[in-house]
Amino acid sequence: RIAGIAKRGAYYYNFWRDESHVRGLWRRTTLEEYEKAEPVWEAVLDLDELAGAENENWVWKGYDALKPTYDRALIFLSRGGADAFVAREFDLTETQFIADGFFLSEVKSGVSWRNRDTLYVGTDFGPGSLTRSGYPRIVKEWDRSSPLEQARTFFEGEVEDVGVSATVAHDHGHIYEFVRRRPTFFTNEIHLRRGDQWVKIDKPDDARIETFLDQILLQLRSDWTVHEKSYPAGALLAADLEAYLRGDREFAVLFEPAERKSLAGTGATKNYLILNELENVRNKLYQLQCEAGQWTRKTLEAPTLGSIDFCGIDSDESDDYFLTVTDFLTPSGLYLGTVGKTEQKKLKNLPAFFAADDLEISQHETASKDGMRIPYFQVSRKDLRLDGENPLLLYGYGGLEDSILPNYHLSAGSPWFERGGVYRLPTIPGGGGIGPPQAA
Repeated sequence: RIAGIAKRGAYYYNFWRDESHVRGLWRRTTLEEYEKAEPVWEAVLDLDELAGAENENWVWKGYDALKPTYDRALIFLSRGGADAFVAREFDLTETQFIADGFFLSEVKSGVSWRNRDTLYVGTDFGPGSLTRSGYPRIVKEWDRSSPLEQARTFFEGEVEDVGVSATVAHDHGHIYEFVRRRPTFFTNEIHLRRGDQWVKIDKPDDARIETFLDQILLQLRSDWTVHEKSYPAGALLAADLEAYLRGDREFAVLFEPAERKSLAGTGATKNYLILNELENVRNKLYQLQCEAGQWTRKTLEAPTLGSIDFCGIDSDESDDYFLTVTDFLTPSGLYLGTVGKTEQKKLKNLPAFFAADDLEISQHETASKDGMRIPYFQVSRKDLRLDGENPLLLYGYGGLEDSILPNYHLSAGSPWFERGGVYRLPTIPGGGGIGPPQAA
């Protein structure tokens, strides 16, 4: 496995499980050390030791580090892997729990830092405080100097909602505080804090919101006509946030879908917004820059036949990024790059489990019963006779907006290909691999 890392302040953190750490070890290192073949890690929290000392069946549920100091964190632990979890404040300098720190008992909570001494909390405050789905209906502001029972309520949803949560985004020097009310799984109502007021953001109920610098980004899930202009489902729009709140609806269209084109994801570095686009089921990366409200767009060079995941390392500090790259015949590799520079340094690579020199990847398409052209990938020997007599392993999935993309395929490795086996992966409508999911 490649030990994936995330930068938090001066350190790069990783959560790791192996035969010596069955429950897991939260650890950290530096980038210089990580680049070594056998990096030295500093243990931050050993879950096996903690579970033994406290006689609890702890399962790791993640953490939320305090920005921008990164000297505190909220650690989330569940008993036996349940959805409900316990939240406990942790000192990242001393690598220990804070005895009198923030603490939330086991429940399906939503909690995030507002600042060092204040949390936004949605939890079980008693009868009527949860939705019928069992998630928080009420969000409160909890000051460190007061018990949870005295936290101030500032937002309430409906009992029929999925849930309500509050989050804080630190974005290139801007701090955005949001409340998200989710009436359904695919719809949301978002409010932005302005002083002591919460301003509802006018948008389609199913649109997703992000920020970048002083811009608001809206990713549409359905067609939207506003001020006599129409924008298609799957589009990504950008506007000046303050102007948008005043009622301005002048957008820059950062991405527009097509029949074989959809947006797989976004990322950010200090100076660039990165779009990860799927074009005919192939990832392509583009670097976008916003200066004085004007956007420019360039290609970010990366492999084109396979799957690519992009992650900006520290969007407040640098234009560095990580790329994870793989395809059917190439084990996953982790690369380090900088936007604006063409070279990408390979940091880690998984081992190969079968010989691929005599194999090839090709892409084709076929017609479904309703006439829609469905693309599919094929992996086979280069000298294979396509006479219809070869054993075929066909697998596909396309639901819940999740398409299967090219990945290193151990199950169709040496035993299959050496015997003349063929592997095919179709891109099934519904996953978003060949256009916006809602249009499929």
